[in-house]
Amino acid sequence: MKIFSAAQIKNWDAASIREQGIESDALMENAAAACYHWLLNHHLTVQPISVFCGKGNNGGDGLALARMLLQNNVQVTVYILELGKPGSTDFQKNLHRLHQVTTNIHFIQSENFFPDISGEELIIDALFGTGLNKPPEGIAAALIEHMNNSRNPVISIDIPSGIFCDKSSRANAAIKAAHTLSFQAIKLAFLMPENDKFVGTFHILPIGLSKKYEMEEPAVHEILDPAIIKAILRPRNKFSHKGNFGHAALVAGSYGMMGACVLASRACMHAGAGKLTCYIPSCGYTIIQSTVPEAMCHVEGEKYITGSKDIQKHDSIAVGPGVGIQKETGALLLDIFRSGHKKIVLDADALNAMAYDKKLLPHIPEGVVITPHPKEFNNLFGPSTNDFERLETAVSKAAEYGIYIVLKGHYTAIITPLGKVYFNATGNAGMAKAGMGDVLTGIILGLMARGYPLPEAAMLGVHLHGSAGDIAAARHTQESMQASNLVDCMPDAWKLFGA
Repeated sequence: MKIFSAAQIKNWDAASIREQGIESDALMENAAAACYHWLLNHHLTVQPISVFCGKGNNGGDGLALARMLLQNNVQVTVYILELGKPGSTDFQKNLHRLHQVTTNIHFIQSENFFPDISGEELIIDALFGTGLNKPPEGIAAALIEHMNNSRNPVISIDIPSGIFCDKSSRANAAIKAAHTLSFQAIKLAFLMPENDKFVGTFHILPIGLSKKYEMEEPAVHEILDPAIIKAILRPRNKFSHKGNFGHAALVAGSYGMMGACVLASRACMHAGAGKLTCYIPSCGYTIIQSTVPEAMCHVEGEKYITGSKDIQKHDSIAVGPGVGIQKETGALLLDIFRSGHKKIVLDADALNAMAYDKKLLPHIPEGVVITPHPKEFNNLFGPSTNDFERLETAVSKAAEYGIYIVLKGHYTAIITPLGKVYFNATGNAGMAKAGMGDVLTGIILGLMARGYPLPEAAMLGVHLHGSAGDIAAARHTQESMQASNLVDCMPDAWKLFGA
């Protein structure tokens, strides 16, 4: 699913109007009807409803919705924020229509006109939409605060008022919605952690926008959906043998940290790699041989791995889980970088070592995958003031170094060197636990060994990882699930894809 910018959404509306030969207010009717049916299906039309509207097209959506509710015997009061400017054409049309069914319409000209909101009321927010171009101020900001202070549930139409569609709103006065009813496609703002307390749970409602525009218009950002994943999958040939599915190398583990190597190793094998060799210190030999009998071991060093002899012969390489950040780690990384290998995944202590010694970064080979969480990313590339800035930095650094960045989070982003960004929507908060990143590293390693190219290996790996996490949460609860549970659920996650 494509994620369009605010400008593209405006163009999408215009293209739909031209293509379908309709008036613009017909789309407003579609949007209002979609919201009305959502409210009806969720049994939210049995209580008094207050609809707060601006005078733009988002306000027009609110007026149309209020009319539909009133025509179906719902108790509705409408409040219009008056900022001294004329309303949009479609707003005025819907205001005229609303006057035909009610006189319970109030204009808010100052804070003295703010209504008392009873504890029984549901609030509909239709003050500002995706066209917002500056932070709310004055009476608009005060009204937003008044609505939030009521503590009544708020349903926002299209986007919570005060939130920008595709840039940071961190300092803005913004509605704290319980639900956001948006139209046709996800907004980038919904995927940013900084907006979670404002967006609440978002729902994407179809309103009949142009399919042709959606197919043909390029988008920088996309959500990984079943169609994308299905196109990536590579079925196993029935006459194949283990050599057809690659030989992976995992450089992982140290004294007291061998669990990371176990998790990554098991995940790699569950991802379908033909063979796996673990590059480990001698302290971990018995652990790996007893817990991952499918894996082979290459031992160098006692308490931490000190070498990577012949590692270039493997089909894919992962470095980092539990390796430690002693001075030898940097030298080990440099040797691997200089091996000329192109299928490399870097995670955890590999990233920490690079952050500690920034001289390593210029040596990172093109085509490498790094999988940082936000703190690791900041340590590598510098802090960001907001989530949008961090994403922009990731796009810039992926292009600068020619690498793929898997920026982990609730909606993990896979960023390509060409600037394309794919967001993953599988997974849950129960995965915020130790070892989950090690599992992801192992999955991507195994998929790369199997022959999946980039960025497909990262896209499929992240999606599979999140799907297994969702299955694990269903079985063990988000509180109790552990990284090892996620590995155990990978076979069922594969079944979701028809594997």
